[in-house]
Amino acid sequence: MQGYELTIALPKGRMFEEAYRALGRAGLSLPERGAAREMLHRGAAVAVLELRNADVPTYVDLGIADLGVVGKDVLAEAGRDLFEPVDLGFGACRLSLIRKPGDSGPIRRVASKYPRVTERWLREKGIAADVVKLHGNVELAVLVGLADAVVDVVETGTTLKQAGLVEVEVIMKSTARLVVNRSAMKLKRERIRALIQRLRHG
Repeated sequence: MQGYELTIALPKGRMFEEAYRALGRAGLSLPERGAAREMLHRGAAVAVLELRNADVPTYVDLGIADLGVVGKDVLAEAGRDLFEPVDLGFGACRLSLIRKPGDSGPIRRVASKYPRVTERWLREKGIAADVVKLHGNVELAVLVGLADAVVDVVETGTTLKQAGLVEVEVIMKSTARLVVNRSAMKLKRERIRALIQRLRHG
């Protein structure tokens, strides 16, 4: 966005709070958050966009935001060509294959909010299965027979236990990452490199 030294895209929710604190500790003069429903927070030098998690890579890649914070799982699914200089360490979770207990039959259909990551993992495993993209509670797909397995985010595993499902295999581990638009990395090099260094050593 024009008129700001930096425009930053952050995901809504808990990761927003943690990212805000991390960026503040790194010396950024962040704007005060406005009303709860506001999506654009304007400061003197920095603007912050508050977005759905999955939209952060798009806003950064297309240059609306210079940089952003997003989970590695979301970044892998987005497939955007972004510079990823810092693992911020918070927001830890894992993307896993989930099934009913004792279900060892062939996997013919997998439901997930992460079809790109799921399809790549299936190819690497040599599993010929259809992937169904869902947006809501994917665990339900196994419980009602829509899919033989699901690929979804697991944090503590409590939700799986409550649903009567088990984590069969971890596909990838994820934490929050700083991502940077490649053009912004050149045009605002000094400012962004200084921030990267402070985040790495903060």
